[in-house]
Parts: sequence; structure tokens; C-alpha cells
Amino acid sequence: MNRGAFASRWRALPTALVVVSISAAPIADGASGLGDQRAAEIAAKSPLVTSSVNILVSRAREIRDSAIRDATLDALENAQTCLRHRAGLGERQKESILQTLSAAGLMDSKTRQSFPGGWVAGVFPPVLDDGTACPHLPQPFFAAPGGVFGKHHSFPGGLAVHEANNQTAALNLLNEYTRMYGIPKSGPPVAENGADPRATVAIDPDWLLAAPVWHDWAKTIVFQWNVDGSEFPEMQIGGNGLTDNYGSRGDSRTGAHHILSLAEAMSRRLPSGLIITQACAHSSPTEGAEYKVVNWLRTAAIIARVDPVGEGYLVMDSIGHFRLPPLRKLGSVNLIAVGEVNMLPEYVLHNLSDADHPFSMAAAAATEIILKELAPEFGFHASDLTKYNLEFRNPVLSFFSADRLYIVYSSSGREGVKKELEKAHQQAVF
Repeated sequence: MNRGAFASRWRALPTALVVVSISAAPIADGASGLGDQRAAEIAAKSPLVTSSVNILVSRAREIRDSAIRDATLDALENAQTCLRHRAGLGERQKESILQTLSAAGLMDSKTRQSFPGGWVAGVFPPVLDDGTACPHLPQPFFAAPGGVFGKHHSFPGGLAVHEANNQTAALNLLNEYTRMYGIPKSGPPVAENGADPRATVAIDPDWLLAAPVWHDWAKTIVFQWNVDGSEFPEMQIGGNGLTDNYGSRGDSRTGAHHILSLAEAMSRRLPSGLIITQACAHSSPTEGAEYKVVNWLRTAAIIARVDPVGEGYLVMDSIGHFRLPPLRKLGSVNLIAVGEVNMLPEYVLHNLSDADHPFSMAAAAATEIILKELAPEFGFHASDLTKYNLEFRNPVLSFFSADRLYIVYSSSGREGVKKELEKAHQQAVF
């Protein structure tokens, strides 16, 4: 898809795209998502964003399971895709869900007062056609950022770039595990310098293609754009932060995007194995951390209004604790033994593929400083926040990414970054 087609697709979106109810907007300026249109314009001009979306769509078409493939393509390409976990959800139902989450110990009581807009804004950010049978995204997928403002991939289109990078990592890990641990059809196991067509491994490539897309997809809902070019904040949900480890000390709170993405996947009835793999993005269920994945699945199931045991996401052990299903007996109603390890390779590989933050977070922090230092040389000042974000920071990061600029800085210093900006300025990027 070229940039012209990208822009055409965005222009084809309904004009109501940026007209969203502001009653529960978790922002200070009261303009719910009114920056989404500008973000879409910026993202549509970025070759980096366009190519990242193209990669995601191309790979989605390679998914063998037709249900996963069709749902994933719909999520990526369809500007009118329905938000299934929000379908027919009125204010009374939202409050009931929040009370259920609280009673289950899956919400932090402090955030009800401290988070702008309270629990409703954090768990149910404003969307188009809210409460109808087919609510819609407040912004197109390609315009959404990939992280909290000022953190990793927090620019228009950053979500697509982040997902394409993580999906690449997942496929590379799949290839690595196939080469190193594949089981030859005959003879003893050997490590291969290259893919071995004789090897067979019980690792599902469909899950590793789809999980990186679905895991962060709800950032389109959570990280909407303010009029000053910044983003909505994000609530931490999925635990109370104190007694999350089956009543013992533990903290399973995580970003709402993670839980809402799971709720959407559940509402679309995607396979349980994929959904559990998706749930492991923020933690693999190893070394005592299974309770985190379990709590995230429980939280998402409550929001999606589905039975996590009946759908095969969880089972009960002999002492009444929710656990992940035993190995590949997904959907089994059999009890799992206390202490039994029930971790699939897909869970860990997806978790590893989502772990570029040691570089991306550091790169984002450093690049924010560098851009503020260089901005005056191009007529911008961070003190004029709206102009700085909308006309300089966001277009620059959407075009280059913080990761790319940091790589330039690490080899060529401040002057190297300045030269890159000068070239982009000549191309009317900003």
C-alpha cells in the first residue's frame, strides 16, 4: 500500500471519526480524541508507518487458520471494524463490570479517584457509537501510537512500527528454536545452521504471527490523541497490586491496552491457545509468575463477558485456584496438579518478542532530550507545547522513529541527528 492509498483510506473514514463523547475522557483539556485527525494526517505521510502496516497485512495473509487470518486482517484494514467487547454495553453494564472486577480483586482501589475520569475512563475509553451493537475505533489503526507519551513508539503510527518489529522478533525466535531444537524425522537431534526441512517442532506459527498484532491492538482505543499532540493516559488494571498472587503478596497490574486487547480477542472467539499466548506478552507464566497471566485472562474475560473456564483459557487446580490449561490440552476441563508446570514455547517466545524495551525506552528518553535541544534551530520551542508536538516532534518521530534517531546519535552524535532533521525539513516532513 503506497502513501496515496493510505491517505485515501483515511479520507474515506467517516467525518464523525473525531467527534467522540467527552464525558469520560481521561484528559485534562476536555477534548476527547480531537487530536486523532491530525495524528492520522501525520502517520499517513510516513513511509516508515506505511511500510510497517504493509508488513503486518502481508504477514496476516500468511496465517493458515482462516478464523485468525480473517479477524486479524479485519482489525488491521477495516476502518469500520466493530469493537466486539464494547457491543451493546450501556453505562449500567459498565458499572456492573467494574464492580465485578473490584470484588474479584482485579482493580486498584486508589485509581478510582486518582485516575482522570475514574475507572470508567480507564477501562472504557470513549469510542464512536458507544453502546450500540457495533461501536467503532476512535482513530484508525495506522494513526495510533505504540506507547505512553514520551515513551517507546509514542508517535503517530508508532503502534504499527512497534508491532511489525515485535512480529519480526517472534518469527526470528521461531526460526531459531526450529534450528536449535527441531526434532529430525530420523536420527538424533542436531543444531542446524539454517532451517532444516526435516525438522518438526510443536510451535504454532499462526499464534506467533497473530499474537504481536492482537496484544497491542487496543492502543487504538487507550492512547487517543489530545489537541496539543499528547496522548490520553493509561490506567493499570488486572490486579490490586497487593495480594494478587492467589491472595498472597503479588502485583499483577498492567496497562489497560493489554487487557482490552485480550477482551477483544475473546469477544471475537479467537482460539484459546492464541489468546493465552497473547496474554503472555507482559510476562511468561514461569518462575512463579503464572498468577499474572491468570489474572489478566480473568480480567479480560469479565470485560468480554465470557466464561474463562468454559472457553478454555483457564482451568481450576485441586485447591481451587485458576490456572493455565495443562500443556496442549487446551480447552480441557481436567484439573491441573498443584505445582505442575504448564508453559508452552509460544508463551515464552511471544513474551521475548515483546521485550525490546531495554533499547526502545532508552532510545525514546534520549531522543526526546535531543529533539528539544535541536528544535530552536528549526524555529520550534518545547515551551510552545502544541506547536512543538504537532509541527515538529510528532512528524519527526513518525518519519524516523526514536530508535532510528538514537542509532544515528550513537554513531554521529548531535550533529548527525541535526543533519537527518535538515534533510527531513527539506522534504517538508515538518
